[in-house]
Amino acid sequence: MRKTLTCLMVLLLTLVSACATSPTGRRQLMLVSEQQAISASREAYLQTMAPLKKEGKLNSDPRMNARVERITGRLVAQAVSMRPDSGKWEWSVGIIDDPETVNAWCMAGGRMAIYTGLLSKIDPSDDELAQVMGHEIAHALANHTAEKMSVAMATQMGIMVAGAASDRPGVAMSAAAVAATLAIKLPNSRTAETEADRIGIELAARAGYDPYASVSLWEKMAKVGGSRSPEFMSTHPDPDNRMKRLNALAPEMMGYYQAPGKRPVYPLRDPVSSTSP
Repeated sequence: MRKTLTCLMVLLLTLVSACATSPTGRRQLMLVSEQQAISASREAYLQTMAPLKKEGKLNSDPRMNARVERITGRLVAQAVSMRPDSGKWEWSVGIIDDPETVNAWCMAGGRMAIYTGLLSKIDPSDDELAQVMGHEIAHALANHTAEKMSVAMATQMGIMVAGAASDRPGVAMSAAAVAATLAIKLPNSRTAETEADRIGIELAARAGYDPYASVSLWEKMAKVGGSRSPEFMSTHPDPDNRMKRLNALAPEMMGYYQAPGKRPVYPLRDPVSSTSP
């Protein structure tokens, strides 16, 4: 009993002290620092992209790459303006040649990927593609990777308390495996999605992309796959009122979108060379 209470006290003190604030003012659980998340993401990116390059599964179509890099570069320029410290990140984007996967992601530290399946099945306009990548970049700016890893760690700690109470080390070991899996596969929460929607639509508007494309994008996304939702939607929970919320946000963003002046394009790293140790 004493051991259980001690474990619970440590757990509570850790959870209370490990908090941060998101760009929208929301309190976040942070057992993992952003720098730790960036370091872990760099390793994960290497493990993902290097084998794909070896297998010839990184798209080499110059026109497709130029389009994705141009749109993403404009978004990253606004992201760095919004968060100047992110100028030190290794911003890069790779196109994974997988015609069946409708997905895109941005890891902590600015390493991104988009699948050819999203480009072919959704057939997004430039404005719609900007909404996809802006949304993903927003997850990185809001430190959602570290937050998901922290939730996984908190889950692990809770299970480890039970393991300590029963004096069964095997339970604690299995908890570590569960936490590692959760850190990779845990879907974004609705709260995190709302934040990414808000930040992403603003990034896109500031970069010169139509805010109303966020609504048409999700209309297309909902139609793809019939009864089977695309992978993008499985990790990005889509509440019924999402399109209504985006439609309500769009008028607020029109000032950014219609602002005069040329939008800068941030120079991105090569997605493969950025994985070099």
